[in-house]
Amino acid sequence: MKKISTQLLTFFAAFLVILSCNKDDDAVGLNDIVLSATATTVQVGGTTTFSVLSNTNVDLTPNATFYVNNSQIESNIFIPEAAGTYIVVAKYTTDNQTLVSNEIIINATAIPTTEVTIFDEVVFYDGYAATVNQPVPAGAIRKSNASYVTKLTPAQIASFSNKLKIQVTIGALCDNYDRIGGVFVNMVDKGTAFTEENVAKRLEVGRFITPFMNKNIAPTEVDYVFETDNLALLFNDPAINDAYDFWIELNVFGVPYAAQEQVSGCQGRNDVFEGTLKFMSTDETYDHVNQLFVPIVTYKEMNNYNASGTDVIGQTVRTYTFDIPSSITNAKLYVITSNHGANNNGEEYNRREHFIYFDNALVDTYVPGGKSCEPYRVYNTQGNGIYGNAPRSLATWLSFSNWCPGDIIPIRTYDLLNINQGSHSFKIEVPDAVFADGQGYFPVSVYIQGDL
Repeated sequence: MKKISTQLLTFFAAFLVILSCNKDDDAVGLNDIVLSATATTVQVGGTTTFSVLSNTNVDLTPNATFYVNNSQIESNIFIPEAAGTYIVVAKYTTDNQTLVSNEIIINATAIPTTEVTIFDEVVFYDGYAATVNQPVPAGAIRKSNASYVTKLTPAQIASFSNKLKIQVTIGALCDNYDRIGGVFVNMVDKGTAFTEENVAKRLEVGRFITPFMNKNIAPTEVDYVFETDNLALLFNDPAINDAYDFWIELNVFGVPYAAQEQVSGCQGRNDVFEGTLKFMSTDETYDHVNQLFVPIVTYKEMNNYNASGTDVIGQTVRTYTFDIPSSITNAKLYVITSNHGANNNGEEYNRREHFIYFDNALVDTYVPGGKSCEPYRVYNTQGNGIYGNAPRSLATWLSFSNWCPGDIIPIRTYDLLNINQGSHSFKIEVPDAVFADGQGYFPVSVYIQGDL
């Protein structure tokens, strides 16, 4: 019989020692696990990473499971989505037991925000009447009874990071119907006085519908919030900022005639709404990339019965051609549309398929609406036919609702990626639109923005 060599015996002995050192079970005295985190205080959107060690100092992280507020997460990395306190534990299962770690408290803090108030409870008046001569806030200009503008200051622009929201608050006065409102950016050559004739470029950056509000019944105001990170890049772009001043416009068209008869305290009054507009930004820093933007169309009415509203009378289609002066990357197309026409069988109450084309290629097909308006019922304190006297089912809302009084109109954003310098086209088509009795309209706003 051959003898086993001393070297071979030594090798097997060493292998057994290594194997025993790597076992994470009772054979090596495993009876406790300890959870730790790289950070216990993080901002919303920040990251903390968890680790698990055994009482025998073995790293068990790859085989442990992690629970945040009793819900298992996919890995050992946690990114809080909302400010608050989160309780974290880890679990590790061997052949005959499940060990639970100590608890760790993770405090998620809100990202610091900077609020810049552009308009503070400015009053809007009868949109059909002659422009009133009431005082305006310092620095503001009343374009009309339905519109105010004011210029962003360098200090305000400097406070914006690349995370930016617009919040509009509309308060009830003496218009108790649903009306269209919007936020616009007017760009005027640097140092030039604001006049409508001096506006070089104009963008619609937010649209909303007021609720049916009776000023005597709470709640008497409603907030609208728009995600507008791209505007921060526009405002902070050195070349664009050197060329233009940015005049922010808040527009709310209202009329007081029904409220004068239906709302106590509105007899003889012509003030319709009050409005507040704020920019809300974070304190984050970022690496700026130079921007290019091209307004394609800003609040132009589309229909099928007027030569200025369609390419072909009898068809609801509108095509716009434009030039991109330099090639851009990460290009996005921003589109705002809404359907109006409250007459019998009007477009306001008929949901139609919309087709969006860029350079003759179909980008999207959508039908406006598509959700329940019940969450906004609370703001509609004046009785009206849209909401009726009782809650409506989702199916009922989907049968006729293109938008909700008290809600924003969506900003539809499409990734176009890379766009070459040269001529391009945008087309919107709503082939099933009828416009009964030659009434109704679809206001359309579109622009492109990308990285140079």
